[in-house]
Amino acid sequence: MSSSSVAFVPQGSIGQIITYMVEKNFDLHPEIDKYLLRLIGKPQAGWVNINQEVLTRGDFLHKLCYSKAPLKVITYIPGETKELFFAQLALNFDLSYDKLHTEYAAATPYVDGFIVPETYYIPVGISEKNLIHFLLAHARSYHRTVFEKIFGEFNEAKWQKFIIIASVIQKEAANVEEMPLVSSVIYNRLKKDMKLQMDGTLNYGEYSHTKVTPQRIREDTSSYNTYLHKGLPQNPICSVSKEAIFAAIFPKTTNYLYFVKNKNGTHTFSQNYEKHLENIRNGF
Repeated sequence: MSSSSVAFVPQGSIGQIITYMVEKNFDLHPEIDKYLLRLIGKPQAGWVNINQEVLTRGDFLHKLCYSKAPLKVITYIPGETKELFFAQLALNFDLSYDKLHTEYAAATPYVDGFIVPETYYIPVGISEKNLIHFLLAHARSYHRTVFEKIFGEFNEAKWQKFIIIASVIQKEAANVEEMPLVSSVIYNRLKKDMKLQMDGTLNYGEYSHTKVTPQRIREDTSSYNTYLHKGLPQNPICSVSKEAIFAAIFPKTTNYLYFVKNKNGTHTFSQNYEKHLENIRNGF
């Protein structure tokens, strides 16, 4: 039989594991292989190292029980874009950056903000397709769980809007404590039909760590340019933490419309433009 170089084995009984593997297109017989596995041993939950594309059925079943795959640790930081995360994955796991993008685009319509920023334990030898499906399966479960806990049900349109707002908060806030305040500015400006005019929205994709210049503001015509366009960007800008999501859903009630970075590295918030200009003069 044939297999990828690593395979994932879920928690569960031997019967449940066999059923899962069959659903994932492994050529196993539910009854015969269940019996064989009872003789060989209990499959290990997690990633197993198959290490060859074609092998006998007995070898495959033996590897499910005794060939734990070596893992590498990688952390996806909140506020980072998937482009930089994919570059890190490609470098650390000897994968194709372009193929990661191709598999991602084929598997989900979400441009960014979907993969969960956290620490992952990923098997050495995993393919681009299996890695993307692993990351997206975890993301689907994570986002659904978070939103169902808050709203009781998952609404994709509502979720998408909150993730976009959370991504702007993630880029703009200096710390977790500021997030509900930044969120309030976003909602207050949207309510007044004001442009957001936030630099962080231009730090999307490959521009994650690029300084936003007056020239860039003039020339970038994408929906991410909130100096040019009213409303939110069409897509999230970056990965979002749970704190940023909560701030997007539960903004602080304020009249703030402006904020500027101060000498302490945090932000000073204000309700009107005159005070904002004063804060700019005092902040540098």
